[in-house]
Amino acid sequence: MAMNDSANILNSAYLAVEYIDSFLPDNPLQQPFKNAWNYMLDNYTKFQIATWGSLLVHEVSYFLLCVPGFIFQFIPFMQKYKIQPDKPETWEKQWKCFKTLLFNHFFIQLPLICGTYYFTEYFNIPYGWEEMPRWYILVGQCFGCAVIEDAWHYFLHRLLHHKRIYKYIHKVHHEFVSPFGMQAEYAHPLETLILGAGFFIGIVVFCNHVVLLWAWVICRLMETIDVHSGYDVPLNPLHLVPFYAGARFHDFHHMNFIGNYASTFTWWDRLFGTDSQFIAYQEKERKKQCVTKKKAN
Repeated sequence: MAMNDSANILNSAYLAVEYIDSFLPDNPLQQPFKNAWNYMLDNYTKFQIATWGSLLVHEVSYFLLCVPGFIFQFIPFMQKYKIQPDKPETWEKQWKCFKTLLFNHFFIQLPLICGTYYFTEYFNIPYGWEEMPRWYILVGQCFGCAVIEDAWHYFLHRLLHHKRIYKYIHKVHHEFVSPFGMQAEYAHPLETLILGAGFFIGIVVFCNHVVLLWAWVICRLMETIDVHSGYDVPLNPLHLVPFYAGARFHDFHHMNFIGNYASTFTWWDRLFGTDSQFIAYQEKERKKQCVTKKKAN
C-alpha cells in the first residue's frame, strides 16, 4: 500500500512538472547543444565519448569551478566571507595540492573512467539525442544520486575517522585545516577509491543515458568544491537546495576533525547527533558577535 502511495505521489509530481514545463519558453541553448551533441556522435566513437569525453568533462569542470575560490584570495573585499581568515591559502600548499590532484586524476580516476564505455555497453545505456531525458528528469536523477552518495559518504567517511585507520588513509585529506576549493579531491588513493565508490552507486541505479554521467559529475564537483572553498558567500544558489550543508558545515569538520561527516546534506549528522559540536560552536560564535555589537554601541 505504501509503495503504491509513493508511486502515485511521484507520478503526480512528474505530471505537475511536465505541465509547468509546457508553459516555459524554449531554451535558446537547446539547438546549439543538440547540434554539438550530434556532431560529437557523428565524429567520435562511443569509447572515445565515454572515456576521453568523461575525462575532459571532469578536468574542465573541476578546474573551472576552482577558479572563483582561487581568485577570492586576491580580493580584499572577499576576505570578510573567508570562514577561517587567520589561515590564508599559501602558494606552497596549493602547489602541493595541485601535484597530488594530477596524480589522483590520471593514475587513479582515469583507469576507473576507462570502464565507463564497458558499463554503458553492458547495461545498454543510450547515447543518442532522441533518448536524452528532459531537464527535470535529469535534475531529479542528479538529486537521487546525491542522496545515495551522501549516505555512502557519511558512513564510510565516519569509518575513515576511526582512530585505528585514520592516520593511514584519511589523515592526508586533513593536512589542510582550512580547506580551499582545489583541495576537494586531495586525498590518499585508497580514500579516492573508497569514498568515490559512492559516486557510482547512483549511476547504477538511475542511469538511462550517458548524459547523466556528465551531469552528475558536474553537480558533484560543484558541491564538493563549494563546501571545500573556505568561503561562505551570500546568494550562493546551492543554498536553495533543501538540507544543503554548505561551506561552513564542512569547514568546521576540517577545523574540528570530529563531526559533520556527510558530504552534501545535514540529515545524517542531525539524526546521529554528529553535528552537536558544530551547533555548540555556532551558538558560541553568535554570543561572541552579540557581545561585540554591544561593545560597539
